[in-house]
Amino acid sequence: MLVRDAMSTVVLTIGPAHTLRQAAALMSARRVGAAIVLDPDAGGIGILTERDILNSVGLGQDPDSEHTHAHTTDDVVFAAPTWTLEEAARAMAHGGFRHLIVLDRGEPAGIVSVRDIIRCWAPVRQQVPA
Repeated sequence: MLVRDAMSTVVLTIGPAHTLRQAAALMSARRVGAAIVLDPDAGGIGILTERDILNSVGLGQDPDSEHTHAHTTDDVVFAAPTWTLEEAARAMAHGGFRHLIVLDRGEPAGIVSVRDIIRCWAPVRQQVPA
């Protein structure tokens, strides 16, 4: 199975000036665990995850004054839609993260998460005799 078969195409895109509270509210409303951060000034694509927000709050930072640009991961590992789920899982395990932005022709096409991969593998694994 390929990344394009598992990825979510419901992608939340936010800017670097959003506060963490705004980002959290948008992520919660969309029921996603990560948002793509597009920063035209920095010229790149980053990712903000629920863990980034949790780490900030855990440090006692104010989610109403902290902006996403300060918490965005910008050394992102990207997946291609044609990667296998094994390749995506290997990249996640190697990098210690749970989300990959999927790029198609240089543009964000979706996000694939550990949950997406498990959802695809679970039915297959259940059919294998023990």
